[in-house]
Amino acid sequence: MPTRPDADAPQRTPDRLDRLIADLPPRLRWAAGVARLTLREPADSFDRVVARVRNLRAAEERQRHEYAIDGDWHRRLHERLGLDWPCGPTSEFDRLWPQIVTEANAKGVSLGRGTYGGWDDADPGLARAVWCLVVHLRPETVVETGVARGVTSRVILEALERAGRGHLWSIDLPAMDPSLHHEIGVAVPDRLRARWTYIAGTSRRRLPGLLSEIGHIDFFVHDSSHTERNVSFELGQVSRAMEQGVILADDIDQSAAFGTFAAGLPHGASLVVEADDRSALFGIALKRTT
Repeated sequence: MPTRPDADAPQRTPDRLDRLIADLPPRLRWAAGVARLTLREPADSFDRVVARVRNLRAAEERQRHEYAIDGDWHRRLHERLGLDWPCGPTSEFDRLWPQIVTEANAKGVSLGRGTYGGWDDADPGLARAVWCLVVHLRPETVVETGVARGVTSRVILEALERAGRGHLWSIDLPAMDPSLHHEIGVAVPDRLRARWTYIAGTSRRRLPGLLSEIGHIDFFVHDSSHTERNVSFELGQVSRAMEQGVILADDIDQSAAFGTFAAGLPHGASLVVEADDRSALFGIALKRTT
């Protein structure tokens, strides 16, 4: 099993420079974080700045791209996977989700849209889909991009623990604002971390090497930078490393990348799902799974 590379561990203890940067106004904190990352990891810093610029320039594209939402996606997903309906594991998720929220709140963290320095935690609809798929498919190798508080990571790890098998590799470039670093992976309890490898950095730099090292992948979750460039890169890399499995991408409404990728799949091999709060879409792609 690949070992954790030299990288900041989740919930890194702030150092003196972190505390100094945390006292700056928000925009200066981001700039100071970029400057610090540039000194430590120039390539990762360049990727983060490029992603930010592309996000700002992609506003018009987001408005004009439309996806057809699958209203009965959960039942249709089970049909396409040959699974019994209704979904039995859903009741377990309905007990798990409030537990995750309660534990985060007890640590002084409020989960939801925009609560992590303007970024989102996993919507319960996305988390429910992840739970259902991992419980049913029992994957050995799971990779995700984007961690933040680790809500999706927690759901995946709980499902792997339930199955008694599998490992999760998570690639994440920590927020530029160091005042948020103590919240990285806060939703993941110690009892689940033996199945988890956290890799700090951008997916553009870290994902190809990881896929080469682990050889194949059974389940993938995209939740990092949602630019068309980055989503297309990640889905292309993962698709080549996956003979059979599932790809799930969050916030697909922010670009046409998932639609372009899904157009190359057999008919019926993808689903577009509206988040529970109706403020975003996520996509599910099935690769040679019957």
